[in-house]
Amino acid sequence: MFRTCMARAVSSAVRVQSTSRVFKPSVTSFVRFESSQPSKPPQPDAAEVRKIIHENQHELDRDWNAKIITYAELKPKTESPDPNSVLIDVREPDEVMQGMIPSAVNVPLTVLGEALRLSPASFQEKYGFEKPRKDQEVTFYCRSGKRSTSASDIAKRNGFSNILNYTGSWLEWTEKETKP
Repeated sequence: MFRTCMARAVSSAVRVQSTSRVFKPSVTSFVRFESSQPSKPPQPDAAEVRKIIHENQHELDRDWNAKIITYAELKPKTESPDPNSVLIDVREPDEVMQGMIPSAVNVPLTVLGEALRLSPASFQEKYGFEKPRKDQEVTFYCRSGKRSTSASDIAKRNGFSNILNYTGSWLEWTEKETKP
């Protein structure tokens, strides 16, 4: 079978050679890639990638613009709380045992959507504080900033308009509060 194919190829090449110029194949067309493993692209430094992701997390996770609040902006609000604003910790109760930011209240992310749909009286009875108004300033925080971003999104979908997200959350708060 191989001989037949070669004979046909040679006879057709002879015919082509008589009528036009035939180009010889280059050596590179015969070189075969013999690697058993595909080459891997260069890997970026993992720490650098994590840093870039952390810096841009708020842009990656949301599809609307909730205002980000910093530690420096939040600190004065905790020292003299405003009755027209509420700071909500969306961590689970077992995490809250580690501590909370002063003046914060706890509504776990797992029940936040349901809680925001409760009547004001039911909310007050269940959580022990007044249900935030839809136009009231509501600031969310969690442990590292991911759940607070989700909480901001849930609040937005439930009609709240004045939402702040403390993306530094509990980890940043404890770090800054323990430094001399």
